[in-house]
Amino acid sequence: MRILLYTPNFLPELTGSGKYNGELAEWLVRRGHQVDVITAHPYYPQWQVHKEYRNKLWLIERKGLLTIRRTPLYVPKKPTGTTRMLHELSFAFNSLPYWIGALFRKYDILISVCPPMQVGLLPYLYSTFKRTPFVFHIQDLQVDAARTLGLIKNKTLLSLLSKVENFLLQNASVVSSISEGMREVILGKNVKPERYFMLPNWVDTDFIQPLPQKDTLRSMFGFKLDDIVVLYAGNLGEKQGVEGLLTVVENMAHDSRVKFVINGDGALREALVTEAKRRGLSNVYFSRGVSYQQLPQLLAMATIHLVIQKKGMSNLVLPSKLTSIMAAGGAAIVTAEPNSTLANELITNRLTIVVPPEDPQALENSIRILIDSPSLEDFQTNARRYAIDNFNQDMILDKFETLLFDLILDNSVS
Repeated sequence: MRILLYTPNFLPELTGSGKYNGELAEWLVRRGHQVDVITAHPYYPQWQVHKEYRNKLWLIERKGLLTIRRTPLYVPKKPTGTTRMLHELSFAFNSLPYWIGALFRKYDILISVCPPMQVGLLPYLYSTFKRTPFVFHIQDLQVDAARTLGLIKNKTLLSLLSKVENFLLQNASVVSSISEGMREVILGKNVKPERYFMLPNWVDTDFIQPLPQKDTLRSMFGFKLDDIVVLYAGNLGEKQGVEGLLTVVENMAHDSRVKFVINGDGALREALVTEAKRRGLSNVYFSRGVSYQQLPQLLAMATIHLVIQKKGMSNLVLPSKLTSIMAAGGAAIVTAEPNSTLANELITNRLTIVVPPEDPQALENSIRILIDSPSLEDFQTNARRYAIDNFNQDMILDKFETLLFDLILDNSVS
């Protein structure tokens, strides 16, 4: 197959959709397919263009069957609803030269990855003009999330964005997403079940796996082997709602056994660091992230993992970090609304403790309970087994590859 992937997020970004987009492209290339990518210079999660790409304009990178066409884009220092829209529009506008070039090439199939939602418009136009199947893959439901979080308050604008989203959902050859909760929301937007495909995020369970504590990154932080490490690793942005975590850290400051680590970057990082200093919290450690090669050692050092989201997010986004935590055999506490699809799946399979979002007291209580609970090892064992059974990369992408072949065959017949 000759495939065109369109997304602003791609490797070397190691968190969020950029990681999965890059791994998808590399997997398809290993299968012998030619993959062209139209993307931006990497900027996430720091919201700052990576050092090696700064001051560069349009750039083409070639790696065998993989061609990456990068474009500059506006990256706001402090993302808001308005600046995010400008950021996304700048990517669409600056990528136009590559789309003009694409008109002179023949692709078998197009894949665009949301967010941003508008990323589906140019692939739709191309697919219509060239009669090429178009897969609209959704990593999170951006318009619903913006409405829930209040990132966009203008009702007219929200209505317009919803109409554009619905248009793309109705006109893509296939709509895919990563969780059952998102599937329910998407089908509720009048997408027919036969046009939906489940494409969950995957994890390399051979690379990320449980490790002895002596082989983890505890020594890098100065922790003892018997310290209780509570780890939040991931994006520090609006959807996560990690602000309340500092209240938990403060309330547990008297317990010298417990060390909190906040590992990651994002729009709220500096505010969290400043607030922790203001409160004089000596039991919390901030780090900006580790290399991908160190990820197994980072995850394995945690006694307890925290997966935190704001209210209303449980069926709109699925924390990508959760699959890696499970692969590492991690015991996690996850914030999710009661009876949401995410909460029900985690509880039914005894994978984690689930607490209500934006409730620091419930989060603190769960940490205290889990520290000394005999269920800690059960959660670790169950999580590792579930990751192996459900998140294997080859198993997931084999099915996706079959879908792509079927779409191409159906298109050629019609």
